[in-house]
Amino acid sequence: MAAHGGELIELEVSHPRSITSNSQEIELSAKQRADLEMICIGAYSPLKGFMNKEDYHSVVAEMRLGNGTLWPIPLTFQLPRGTLRPGVDTLILQVESRPVGLLHVNSTFEADLEFEAEEVFGTSNSAHPGVAALYGAGSGCVSGDLEIFAIPRDFTGSEYLTPARAREAFVERGWQTTVAFQTRNPIHRAHEYLHKVALEIVDGLFLNPLVGYTKGDDVPAETRMRAYRALLDNYYPKDRVILGVYPAAMRYAGPKEAVLHAISRKNYGCSHFIVGRDHAGVGDFYGTYAAQDIFAKIDPEELGIQIIKFEHSFFCQRCEQVVSKRTCPHDSSYHLTLSGSKVRELLRNGEELPAHFSRPEVAAILMEAYRII
Repeated sequence: MAAHGGELIELEVSHPRSITSNSQEIELSAKQRADLEMICIGAYSPLKGFMNKEDYHSVVAEMRLGNGTLWPIPLTFQLPRGTLRPGVDTLILQVESRPVGLLHVNSTFEADLEFEAEEVFGTSNSAHPGVAALYGAGSGCVSGDLEIFAIPRDFTGSEYLTPARAREAFVERGWQTTVAFQTRNPIHRAHEYLHKVALEIVDGLFLNPLVGYTKGDDVPAETRMRAYRALLDNYYPKDRVILGVYPAAMRYAGPKEAVLHAISRKNYGCSHFIVGRDHAGVGDFYGTYAAQDIFAKIDPEELGIQIIKFEHSFFCQRCEQVVSKRTCPHDSSYHLTLSGSKVRELLRNGEELPAHFSRPEVAAILMEAYRII
C-alpha cells in the first residue's frame, strides 16, 4: 500500500541550528501541536510542513494541493494578526515553554477565514466548533521549512504507532488487508457490530481512536482508551486486532474530514476504512450520510483506500441483537438507540448504561470516570 502522494514522510529529529537574532518564540496551541505531530510522523503525507499560500488556496477551492494531489482540508500555521514581529525569519516552536522545533519562515499570507469556513465546514456560523476554532486562531499564516528536535506527543505508550510502525505490525501479522476504524467517542455495541462485520471480509482491524484535541464535552482520551482495552481483552480475537492511537486534532468538518481520515489511514498502511453515520460531524450541520456521499465524487484509484459504508446501527428488541435497516425488518418502536449527548447525560447522573448499548466492562469504566469528574 503506497502512501498518499507516493512517499511516506518522516521528518528526522535533529539538533537545532544556531538561532538568529531575528527569531521569535511561539507557544503552540493544542491544535498546532497535533498538526505538527501528524506531519512529523507521516500521517499527513505528502505534507512536509504547513501549507503556503498556493497550496492553501488550491485546497480550499479545489480540494487539491498546488501540484494537483487530492487533499481535502488546509493545514496552515495560523497566528492572530499582529503576532509576528517585523523581520522575523525563524519561529521557535514551544510546548509548555520547551522548544520542540523551528519554523524557518519562507512566506506569510492572510487566510480568507470566512471563505475557508464555507468551503471546508459548509458553514461560516461560529456556533460550529470547528469554525469557532478557525476564527479564534487568527488569519495570519506562516509557511516555511520545519526543523524538528522533539516531536510533540501528548500520548505515549505501546499503543502509539507511527504510520511506519503500523505498517510493520500489519506485515508481522501477515495481514494483506486491514480495515481502520476512527472514533472520538467511547466504544459501544454498535461500533463492535461494525468491526466484526468488517472483519468477515478483511484480515485485520486497526482500531485507531483519535486522542488529539477535541471539544470540551467529549469523553477524555485516556478514559476512552481504557474502554477500548477492556472490550478488546474480552470480546475480540487478539490476533486480528491492533489498537493504535490517532493523535490528530478533531476539526468536526464532516465530509471533508472523512476524506482526510481516509487518506491518513492509507498512510498508516490500511487497505479499507469504515465510514458510518455522521462521520466527523457535529450537531445538525451535516446530513446523516454526507460523509459517505462525498466519496462518490472522488476517483477511487486516486483515493487509494477502499471505503466501507455502514448505515446507522441499533439494537432491535425483536431481533435481539445489533442490526441496521439493511438487516432488520421491524419498525422503529423496537429500535433502541442512544445519542452521544444522552450517554453523557446518563453518566453525569450516575445512571447505568443499558446492556444493549454498552458491554458491562466498558460501562463500568465510563461510570467510574464520570464519578471522578
